[in-house]
Amino acid sequence: MISKYIDNPLLIGGKKFDLRLYVLVTNYKPLKIWMYSKGFARFCNETYTTDVAEMDNMFVHLTNVAIQKYSDKYSEKHGGKWGLQSLKFYIESVFGKDTMMKCFEGINTIIIQSIKSVQSVIMNDKHCFEMYGYDILLDSNCKPWLIEINASPSLTTTNEADKILKKKLIDDVFKIVIPSQSEPGEKLNEDNNFYVLHDEGIEATAKRINKKQNSSTKIWK
Repeated sequence: MISKYIDNPLLIGGKKFDLRLYVLVTNYKPLKIWMYSKGFARFCNETYTTDVAEMDNMFVHLTNVAIQKYSDKYSEKHGGKWGLQSLKFYIESVFGKDTMMKCFEGINTIIIQSIKSVQSVIMNDKHCFEMYGYDILLDSNCKPWLIEINASPSLTTTNEADKILKKKLIDDVFKIVIPSQSEPGEKLNEDNNFYVLHDEGIEATAKRINKKQNSSTKIWK
């Protein structure tokens, strides 16, 4: 596979970063996708440059924490991470709310279309689920680019904030995939950070209702 290198990434403080977002799929047929409202940006420790002499410098180009933690400039306090809400606030402050909204709508489209592209080849089992880790890069125009989809995203933690986020992530996943006896189904309480991003089941039901209503109208006429 050949992938284009995005050489104009959006920089914050002169540093390159990408996003790690979490997506839960509880059914492929009909497709049901859940989006986690929390996530984080992972920053490089070195100032970004396209200088050929620095092309092999992983601390400039690769945002992976597994790499960045070996940099002399790495901070264990914040782990080189920013919360997703902080990033949204930054983009809105610098580029405006419309740009921020368009950026994250683009991310949602990437997630839905990428999962739909493999829907026909994924074995569907109502007893199974999958949580993916999406890596998204934003370019200087705030356009999102899909870098990678991880079928087994790392749940190791680098600091206290990371620990809190991932512990809550796992807890919220279980609340969806293991319904309680008192509240059967996929009913969410208010403190669950997952929300339904795409649900073909609801779409199919809506189409059947509309079709039925249209048929009734024609008969009445």
